[in-house]
Amino acid sequence: METIDTLINARWVIPVEPDCEAKDHHSIAIKGGRVIGLFPTSEAKQRYEAEEVIDRPRHAVMPGLVNAHTHAAMSLLRGLADDLPLMNWLKGHIWPAESRWVSAEFVADGTELAIAEMLRGGTTCFSDMYFFPDVVARTASRLGIRVCAGLIVLDFPSAWADSPDEYLSKGLELHDEYKAHPLVTTAFAPHAPYTVGDQPLERLRKLSDELDAPVHVHLHETAEEIRQSQERYGERPIERFHRLGLISPLLAAVHMTQLEEADLASIVEARSNVVHCPESNLKLASGLCPVARLLKAGINVALGTDGAASNNDLDMIGEMRTAALIGKLAADSAEALSARDVLRMATLNGARTLGLGEETGSLVPGKWADAICIDLARLNTEPVYDPVSQIVYAASRDQVVDVWVGGHRLLADGVLERLDEGAVLERTRSWQRLISESPER
Repeated sequence: METIDTLINARWVIPVEPDCEAKDHHSIAIKGGRVIGLFPTSEAKQRYEAEEVIDRPRHAVMPGLVNAHTHAAMSLLRGLADDLPLMNWLKGHIWPAESRWVSAEFVADGTELAIAEMLRGGTTCFSDMYFFPDVVARTASRLGIRVCAGLIVLDFPSAWADSPDEYLSKGLELHDEYKAHPLVTTAFAPHAPYTVGDQPLERLRKLSDELDAPVHVHLHETAEEIRQSQERYGERPIERFHRLGLISPLLAAVHMTQLEEADLASIVEARSNVVHCPESNLKLASGLCPVARLLKAGINVALGTDGAASNNDLDMIGEMRTAALIGKLAADSAEALSARDVLRMATLNGARTLGLGEETGSLVPGKWADAICIDLARLNTEPVYDPVSQIVYAASRDQVVDVWVGGHRLLADGVLERLDEGAVLERTRSWQRLISESPER
């Protein structure tokens, strides 16, 4: 018998790859932080002697969820300015609050709050776009969660940098610092077409090509964004990005609610990635991303929550359900965007978008053991005819009982192993008091 670190015996295992079908009474063998085998439980017990054996008799084990777009530290601004359209929300409330409050300490505390919420909900990897990405990377590394830290770029100054050149310079330093890290990767993160000019985008594109690094950007989020681009540049944002060489397989285009046939053709030809954030789009009335059409065209579509200031949570299980339901409505077909489609969007597709498809996103031998366990023995998820459908359409994030990242158990029987929830909540409430009592608010 081979000695391994962990053997998880589950009622169902959903490896996602090669398909999203659930395997009955299967086990996952973990050694050195990676999956080394997936077998029927009866066979696994004969093959392996594990230092830790975990039995989950009415549970589904699946890859950890990949939140392909968020602004983690904005969790501290959750509920600050609800029920407003995007540009009013940004210019009238969020940007002024960020100008007043964002600091390394703010980002550290907000990111820790977000990570606690994400781990409890089964997210094992997230892509972040915010100020102080060095703090985000350091916090995620310390807490054991996987992160793609966005190297933010803007035309205007912030607490993080004063100019596009300084944003890029600091970003490159961070990329070099973490280029061999097991948990932290980086992506260039120009905020949006309306906040970054051609010159920094051209430089960023050259750096992205040289480093083979993803480019993560809000793109075609609202009709107003399209109008502004046509007014300023005489072309739609996707046309402008194509001219600048940014429409490529390295692009992760977030939102994409305003698509014409030429836009779609450009994305398909370049094999770019799209990140769908359905709940944020609904709340800000930004529009509907035509996900079923994108998937049919062969585009890799991932799923993200956006930030908690516009969602207002980081619940990827809830996001899957919303994506499936509005995807059917948008396509006018109950068969569009199945439970399996959105489960893949929330796992393997997200990993591929972040350039991590060979390392995480599915439970196959050789990949990191980034896994979660969902208890389906609850009133709202019994009886279980199809575990995949039950997770997408009936389960809630409080049914996530265990989380592993790289084989390390970060949530054990519902208890966070590396976070003091009481301390996180106290720091969060301190920020709430400070921000709400400020006369500038």
